[in-house]
Amino acid sequence: MLELIILFTAGAYVGWNIGANDAANCIGTSVGSGLLSYRKGILLVAVFVVVGALLQGQNVMKTIGKGIVAAELPPAAVFAALLSAGLFVTLATWFRLPVSTSQAIVGGVAGVGFSTGLEVNVAKLATIAQVWVVCPFLTGLLAFIFYKLLSIPIRKIQRPELWDRVVNVLLVGSAGYVAFSLGANDVGNSVGPIANLGVHTSWLSLFGGVALATGALTFGRRVTETVGSGITPLDPLSASAAQLAAALGVHFFSVLGIPVSTSQSVVGAVVGVGFVHGVKAIERRRVFEILGGWVATPTVAGLFSFGLYRLIALFVR
Repeated sequence: MLELIILFTAGAYVGWNIGANDAANCIGTSVGSGLLSYRKGILLVAVFVVVGALLQGQNVMKTIGKGIVAAELPPAAVFAALLSAGLFVTLATWFRLPVSTSQAIVGGVAGVGFSTGLEVNVAKLATIAQVWVVCPFLTGLLAFIFYKLLSIPIRKIQRPELWDRVVNVLLVGSAGYVAFSLGANDVGNSVGPIANLGVHTSWLSLFGGVALATGALTFGRRVTETVGSGITPLDPLSASAAQLAAALGVHFFSVLGIPVSTSQSVVGAVVGVGFVHGVKAIERRRVFEILGGWVATPTVAGLFSFGLYRLIALFVR
């Protein structure tokens, strides 16, 4: 019983971190465009992230729970994986970097898998890594296409009040869709390792969704500023196109049970709409900093979880 309490506490910590870091992926572009206040946006995230977790969070949860390490992990190993991912994302959030929480937990689970000597599904890891590479390019292309398609009818609207109403609906709707996709994909990252122990996934989905929502409400502002205006200036139409593209990409891979990065998806989409205005509109230095974080995240989290479990195993059998 005590072991489960400790593990659920660690899972809540990871979920809180995911919500804090990835809230920016849901509303950063809307807030950056100036047409959605941070307060309203973060409440929207809190609601839809729980809905997404409950309705479609089980697919990715199964992949994290049993897809990377098929055998049941020792509770100490699950704790090491969760703590490693949580600490890394906490640091990234503090420094305003939208890192991949998916990469952090996948790296953490793989690290403890190797540390325990259990069989790690390397083929599954390779598939996940390939999707990580493809995903930001896919959402960038979708964002570019969505912007071009949406601009045709919207720019024909002559009445300013109607234009504002249509754009606001697009912004709020696409932000809610990103939050839903975040819940569907990232709840598995927060509590998926606990599913390795056979805990019922429906309760885990609710627990993880609430943890994500709490993180968004309490500590989501810092990274929101980076995504909203730190990569490229966004007008309302650009923000809507970026959010729709990112949400569609994350939702698609969530249905397939593949843990992808909402950070990668949104940043790829933001860069995609940035190309509409020309390469010079993109803050390339900021993009390269974010790319560096994506490479470091699974590597550091995996190495840390590997060593942490070895240390814990000296005291806990």
